[in-house]
Amino acid sequence: MPQARPRLPLHHITPCRRRAFSRPAFAPKPVVDIKHIRQNPGLYEQNCISRNYAPLAKNSWQILDLHKQWTELQLSSRTLREKNNTVRRHLANAASSPDSAANKSRTELIAEAKEYKTQLDAVATQEAALEAEIESLALQLPNLSSAHTPDGSDPVVLEYINDHPEPAPERSDRVWRSHVHVGAELGLLDFSAAATTSGWGWYFLLDEGAALEHALVQYALSIARQRGWRTASPPSIVYSHIASACGFMPRDANGETQIYSLASESDKPALVLAGTAEIPFAGMKAGQTLDEADLPLKIIGPSRCYRAEAGARGVDTKGLYRVHEFTKVEMFAWTAPDSSSAEKQFDTDAEGGAPPQERLFEEMLDIQRTIIAGLGLHARVLEMPATDLGASAQRKIDIEAYFPSRRERDGGWGEVSSLSWCGDYQTRRLGTRLKRSPAHGAKMDWPFTLNGTALAVPRVLAAIMELGWDEVKKEMRVPEVLRPWMGGVESIQRKH
Repeated sequence: MPQARPRLPLHHITPCRRRAFSRPAFAPKPVVDIKHIRQNPGLYEQNCISRNYAPLAKNSWQILDLHKQWTELQLSSRTLREKNNTVRRHLANAASSPDSAANKSRTELIAEAKEYKTQLDAVATQEAALEAEIESLALQLPNLSSAHTPDGSDPVVLEYINDHPEPAPERSDRVWRSHVHVGAELGLLDFSAAATTSGWGWYFLLDEGAALEHALVQYALSIARQRGWRTASPPSIVYSHIASACGFMPRDANGETQIYSLASESDKPALVLAGTAEIPFAGMKAGQTLDEADLPLKIIGPSRCYRAEAGARGVDTKGLYRVHEFTKVEMFAWTAPDSSSAEKQFDTDAEGGAPPQERLFEEMLDIQRTIIAGLGLHARVLEMPATDLGASAQRKIDIEAYFPSRRERDGGWGEVSSLSWCGDYQTRRLGTRLKRSPAHGAKMDWPFTLNGTALAVPRVLAAIMELGWDEVKKEMRVPEVLRPWMGGVESIQRKH
């Protein structure tokens, strides 16, 4: 027996280098629509190319070729079974008429039956290997993009939120400061101490800075609760197969490491730190069957999120914009499928209105708009192109806020929230089934999922600090909507 590896402490973490894990026996078995892939290999190839997944572009064609091999094995096994059944009938005849000269000897028939069984076992092994390879190739494919998603790499601006704080910068004498400067002036941020304890990409929020984090969380939760969203606090550690089923890869399209893995005993299922609460929320219903009468199911909650890729984007490494660990309030929902057909998934429903997924998508986007508008941030809403979609998303909308410190980069715009609909990509991989209502034949189907950022604390906090800074008074204005959770404090002043 091989010697067990020494146990490492739970806090020992390393970035995952590749997508390699074994699905434990208790994990839900994914059920990908492989038939649709076989019927539309060109569609999936083009989808991979347009979404910047070029290395996977031939997966659909490989699946088609492997399925042909599997079909040939099926025919071969059928022939072998027929021959084996014939031999077994002869064995039965030999047993009833042992002196019949027309029959082969019992010994010969038994040997022949054993040979056919050996061949059938070999064919079954080959079939299982082909099925596993087909499933593996199918699971790697990204979701199909929606009809709303622009081709190419340029987003489409849908609308703006609030007025620009400096519509004519050439005529403005306002002094802008980065949130790093504001945080240092007011004693709200400490990056040096965090570098000592954890390294670059981590931070301390101090005094009113820490209070603002909690105020932002409560503000976002209050907006969603008013609309009937259920709240939850999810775990930060999840099984790697759950993260993979949600479309989270160890590395992103730029080749940067995304996920932290936790070192553990070799015989234990692999664990990772969740990059977003979307992962544990989606896993809540893994292996379960939902009732259509209970849909939509809507949940929102704060969590700590962990991103290993932080610190690889130049200027973004300074400050709160791109960090390894942060607090985020996430929305997640399950809804009835728009259609059982992949080609019709964007049609209107039976009553002629918008399909369930689109209606909930608009509700979630309105929550995001309300939160950003209430904070007084100037922002724009973008329909994101195919190249910007993650593996699970069919459609994605980003909201970018204006950061004065980023004026020389991207025109001052920086992402503060995103919203995605994912169809049945995640539920098929997590084994989350749906029992349709009698109006839909009471059949079994797959629910659709959506996820969206209600509020990403560090980035929103950075924007608030920069836009609320008064250079003359050396103070920062606290947005009015946050004051109930800040003891009524209207501004934060420099400490003497």
